[in-house]
Amino acid sequence: MLSLTDSIRISSSLTETRISTQLFGSRTRRGITIVRSSRRQARVSRCKCSATEQPQPQPQPQPQRRKQRAGKYKKEKSEEEKGIDPVGFLSKYEINHKAFAQFLRERYKSLKDLKDEILTRHFSLKEMSTGYELLGMHRNMQHRVDYLEWAPGARYCALIGDFNGWSTTDNCAREGHFGHDDYGYWFIILEDKLRQGEEPDKLYFQQYNYVDDYDKGDTGITVEEIFKKANDEYWEPGEDRFIKSRYEVAAKLYEEMFGPNGPQTEEELEEMPDAATRYKALKEQQKNDSASNLPSYDVIDNGKEYDIFNVIGDPESFKKFRMKQPPIPYWLETKKGRNGWVQKYMPALPHGSQYRVYFNTPNGPLERVPAWATFVIPDADGKQAVAVHWEPTPEYAYKWKHKQPVKPKSLRIYECHIGISGQEPKISSFNDFISKVLPHVKEAGYNAIQIIGVVEHKDYFTVGYRVTNFYAVSSRYGTPDDFKRLIDEAHGLGLLVFLEIVHSYAAADEMVGLSLFDGTNDCYFHTGKRGLHKFWGTRMFKYGDLDVLHFLLSNLNWWVEEYHVDGFHFHSLSSMLYTHNGFASFTGDMDEYCNQYVDKDALLYLILANEVLHTLHPNVITIAEDATLYPGLCDQTSQGGLGFDYFANLSASEMWLALLENTPDHEWCMSKIVSTLVGNRQNTDKMLLYAENHNQSISGGCSFAEILIGNSLGKSSISQESLVRGCSLHKMIRLITCTIGGHAYLNFMGNEFGHPKRVEFPMSSNNFSFSLANRSWDLLENDVHYQLFSFDKDMMDLDKNGRILSRGLANIHHVNDTTMVISYLRGPNLFVFNFHPVNSYERYTIGVEEAGEYQITLNTDEKKYGGRGLFGHDQNLQRTINRRADGKRICLEVPLPSRSAQVYKLTRILRA
Repeated sequence: MLSLTDSIRISSSLTETRISTQLFGSRTRRGITIVRSSRRQARVSRCKCSATEQPQPQPQPQPQRRKQRAGKYKKEKSEEEKGIDPVGFLSKYEINHKAFAQFLRERYKSLKDLKDEILTRHFSLKEMSTGYELLGMHRNMQHRVDYLEWAPGARYCALIGDFNGWSTTDNCAREGHFGHDDYGYWFIILEDKLRQGEEPDKLYFQQYNYVDDYDKGDTGITVEEIFKKANDEYWEPGEDRFIKSRYEVAAKLYEEMFGPNGPQTEEELEEMPDAATRYKALKEQQKNDSASNLPSYDVIDNGKEYDIFNVIGDPESFKKFRMKQPPIPYWLETKKGRNGWVQKYMPALPHGSQYRVYFNTPNGPLERVPAWATFVIPDADGKQAVAVHWEPTPEYAYKWKHKQPVKPKSLRIYECHIGISGQEPKISSFNDFISKVLPHVKEAGYNAIQIIGVVEHKDYFTVGYRVTNFYAVSSRYGTPDDFKRLIDEAHGLGLLVFLEIVHSYAAADEMVGLSLFDGTNDCYFHTGKRGLHKFWGTRMFKYGDLDVLHFLLSNLNWWVEEYHVDGFHFHSLSSMLYTHNGFASFTGDMDEYCNQYVDKDALLYLILANEVLHTLHPNVITIAEDATLYPGLCDQTSQGGLGFDYFANLSASEMWLALLENTPDHEWCMSKIVSTLVGNRQNTDKMLLYAENHNQSISGGCSFAEILIGNSLGKSSISQESLVRGCSLHKMIRLITCTIGGHAYLNFMGNEFGHPKRVEFPMSSNNFSFSLANRSWDLLENDVHYQLFSFDKDMMDLDKNGRILSRGLANIHHVNDTTMVISYLRGPNLFVFNFHPVNSYERYTIGVEEAGEYQITLNTDEKKYGGRGLFGHDQNLQRTINRRADGKRICLEVPLPSRSAQVYKLTRILRA
């Protein structure tokens, strides 16, 4: 019989095995089932070896057995891969390209091989994507802090910081003490220090509750009293006999055989009684034993000479014994609370401690910021970057208040940058954003925010795209708890929070980033030219390495688990998908997506990322940003796609910018506008459209408002005609971009009210000025800017109340390059645009599907939006005419002022 501690260990491991079996994948469950089945069959076969004659099965010929096994394997394989078609989306879109189809099949085979390779080192994909639970700095319940880091090129590893006087020898990984494994992981333990006058814990594995119910366990009961209580309450009569004398039987047997009274010669050995005699003697000895909860056994003897006794057990006693729960509660009762830990120990690594990791490498000693650090101060005051241990006490740690909003059917995304979100010429904080920007976003009618540049980066002028520390929020804006509060407050307002994640490349900084992390050039990144971005000089990840995949997949899961983000915008996928980093001319030929320049490992990573995220977090939304529009971006991974929920149409904003800067108004081509906005109609419903995002304002360009109405709005230098033109096009461009495409629309912070200034981050070229690194929120007090904001707000409300974006694709039935008129239907809504700079039409014919009355719900020419107000009150309601137009049986004759757009809604259906 096992002791209490042995029982706890075995029961805990069995419980974890059962739970893990239920949580992780069918592969593990199937494997365990086979093992159990084989054991069960072995037991059954042994039970059948009794005196009763059993019919012997006829042996089958060997070839037939092989055929049966092969058939069974094929059947199981087909059932396992049911619904999986590596080239499924090609058939869906009627794409016939043999080379690309073969590439997809080979990629699927590589994906299966990669998953098999992952499962040789990890229990499942879930375990692989939760590396943050082990790596980095973690509080252990056994009054210590554990540190784990991956640095395969290092020869020596130590933690240095203000907690040990920056000593390189006090806290190091010791060989032979789980300090270093074959994969290059280094393990360091920081033991908490006993306070003066305190004695070490009597229980070697004494645990403390640090966070959850952190005061439970301080009852003052000793460990000995708890174990005695467990022995008295848990074990039933007869069960504790073997606890007190577990070696009783062995000792007696040894004494009988080899003791002083035992046989001394071979002749003195008596003949061993047969099994029946020994069994009867045993029953005679046990007839006066006390009652026991142990399972009872008996023997069936059929009286045959060749009989092997059939030993059976009492089913009821077996069931009762197996239903007995392990004594886990007694073990939990030995835990002490946080108060007991504070009274007895001083933390080895206090909250707020600064530290780095020290490596000894073939190229010499190095000091690095840990790759898994969750709070980093990069180059503070000209000093070397340091990691900060973030472990606030439970009473001060942030506690979540709001649940995550329900995943909407359409997205109205407000893109923002924390640092430039304030009015003052400085770096704004998370708290400033909460108090000033979040209420504005809610009022404006958006249902999601997308934050760029929030992951830690060394250089502020890079906008956050050259990430140095992938698990840390930028310390410029506040603490990790401040960022949690921002997300929580956004959720309280019903806003989703998306994070723009940069896994396509990383900063080349060595002292604070991952480049040459362990002294070698191939730790996280490729070597040679492939390890550097062709134009930006950033480092390119080695996606085929399991440890790099472990780092990146865990990073995605970390932001969801730790900060409750609702989705990711994957930045610049073309940089990672091709060895030329996307800087090549694309003609649209399918060969360009499967030639020698395509990085298959990067594709496999994106597939794994989407599978892991959507499996572990079904409501997470992933958005792909790929200038090359790689085929299958938003198709299911089981059908050969990459598995994204949305993809960004980058060409739309480029088209608008080219028209505004280079093309006169009367030369705009309506067909080109429509074809650019809707693409090739493949996955158009999953398209994210925007007229302008941060690229137009930040990447050395100008905002549309600056192009249309200039930077001196409100001054006499602007003519009324130019102002009306600029405001009209500003509204029309946003309205058609928002409503003609898919289920998602995006706007950059400030552009909804026509922010007239570009964004320029402080750098040496502008003497590190913050004059353009902010947003002029006071412009909303200006009439023109407030009118533009009112239109954008009503446009968002149009989707919120009328569910425009969540409906099917737009039915574009009228595109006229001569009159410069575009019209399309979306549900009961009719959209009409007149881009002509001069011509107005009193009765313009537009075909519709339903006969009835159509009411104007949004009009860009209204005076409250800064328009001319050319519509009379009697023109807001239009009735259909029984005349064919645009391929429809009926039509409307609507007034169309120049440079204006109207949205009609069918309010009353008329039957013939």
